Amino acid sequence: MGTVLVPGSFDPIHLGHVDVVEQARAVFGSVVVAVMHNPAKTSGLFEADERVALAAQALAHLDGVTVASFTGLTVDAAADAGATVIVKGLRNAGDFEIEQQMAHNNAALTGVRTVFVPCRADLSHISSRFVREIAASGRPVDHLVPSRIAEALAGRFGDR
Repeated sequence: MGTVLVPGSFDPIHLGHVDVVEQARAVFGSVVVAVMHNPAKTSGLFEADERVALAAQALAHLDGVTVASFTGLTVDAAADAGATVIVKGLRNAGDFEIEQQMAHNNAALTGVRTVFVPCRADLSHISSRFVREIAASGRPVDHLVPSRIAEALAGRFGDR
């Protein structure tokens, strides 16, 4: 069926992301998780190489899934990865509005198609931003992220 690309910043990867990758793997087989990196942006909790390593650990249970870092446009990352489709997860209608606009732009630019995957309802409240904020406050996040990511966040923020 070909390779698909699941792009994102994954800062950090959380259980909603894992769910979307698991769904993409079940439907398409071969998945490249693209940790997108903008070298002009210095904001973010984890550096790109840390995000790649953490995502690889969180997805190690999935055969046919690789994780790599990319810069630039998502359509260029798809081409570099040999992906014929971009897969994006949706939590709510707001996500759909944003992702549909990007999908139309990507299709107009290169013809690459985007497939939307709804995340599990019990994970739809999770976002990387909220995970970072909760972890920074010293509260547990192990119900939101894989255990290795919870450890990395605890290491980053220490005991608060």
